[in-house]
Amino acid sequence: MVDRSRAPEDVLESVESPNSEPTRELKHTPLHAAHVAAAGRMVAFVGWHMPVQYRGVIEEHNTVRRKAGLFDVSHMGEVAVRGPQALDYLQHLTCNNVARLVPGRAHYTGLMTSDGCFVDDMLIYHLADDEYMVVINAANSAKDVAWFHKHAAVFDVEVRDESEQWAQLAVQGPRAEALLDPLTTAELGEIRYYGFARTDVRGIECIVSRTGYTGEDGFEIYAPAEAGEELWTAVLEAGEPHGIAPIGLGARDTLRLEARMALYGNDIDDTTTAYEADLGWIVKLKKGGFIGREALARQKEDGLTRKLVGFEMQGRAIARHGHRAYRDAREVGKVTSGSFAPYLEKRIGLAYLANEWTDVGTAFEVEIRGRRVGAVVVPTPFYKRS
Repeated sequence: MVDRSRAPEDVLESVESPNSEPTRELKHTPLHAAHVAAAGRMVAFVGWHMPVQYRGVIEEHNTVRRKAGLFDVSHMGEVAVRGPQALDYLQHLTCNNVARLVPGRAHYTGLMTSDGCFVDDMLIYHLADDEYMVVINAANSAKDVAWFHKHAAVFDVEVRDESEQWAQLAVQGPRAEALLDPLTTAELGEIRYYGFARTDVRGIECIVSRTGYTGEDGFEIYAPAEAGEELWTAVLEAGEPHGIAPIGLGARDTLRLEARMALYGNDIDDTTTAYEADLGWIVKLKKGGFIGREALARQKEDGLTRKLVGFEMQGRAIARHGHRAYRDAREVGKVTSGSFAPYLEKRIGLAYLANEWTDVGTAFEVEIRGRRVGAVVVPTPFYKRS
């Protein structure tokens, strides 16, 4: 289903998969009409009608790496957490240390099960005293909100799903700051990575954070839903001299993979722990008790039996999610993500491998369509901006 006139045959066969959901039953973001008007290729994606590409995945991917791209990520969920025990509540639910967040700062964290695995991965924004915004994955929105409410009863806290109130845009790429700065009243150069400001963007009151899912510098903009399309148009107009272009889900996936950012449902889920996913840096055992702490502390003490690693294929074949990994005729793991990397021009992937085969330089094989193809463990991230 990928447009073969715009991408070679070995690119992204998994980006656009058949989906039986009727279009009329899919949710629309506030920017849906803009995508249709721009001739975006619309597909069903976790219950939403979203653009997978506009001009082609490779071109869009490299536009973000070299110039700037504009993404609609309004399908993501936003949950407000307010009240005298908002901090205690979020500390209990998540593995990172929320107490270290001052107003104007955000962090990446995990919503954990009692086994130390992921209900979801998410961002927490500290908006003001006793007030936070939690940004969750679209596919997990209903599950996450139910989990939040389940654990809120013993805390003096208000939890409210405010997803429908927000449009979320992402401006990513080396020219993101230059094109966005004239539209805002904030000094974007003063916003550090994982910092944010409440500021006007073209006269619209927004939250602008220096975050993203591409491995590039850039910003994510949270705006009132009713202003989403106006803001989308304004950013595209301001970015035209900088070469900005709208970017679909296809390039979003290849960009995050080059940057070795985890995708829930592929690389992490409710069967994988933060340590196994090589995300131990978000686990703060010293902060005190939280859901999953005992399991994670025990795993850290006992050591891992498997770990998520990056690899490159030896040849033109591409490994895909679910492909089995072998070493000396023995199955040693499974691929979680794989693709052609448009900027690096390599065939890369992530896989959980048995711990003894996770060192950089280790060779193994991936079974693809009944034959085994060579691969080698490499350092990650595959791509890191200069």
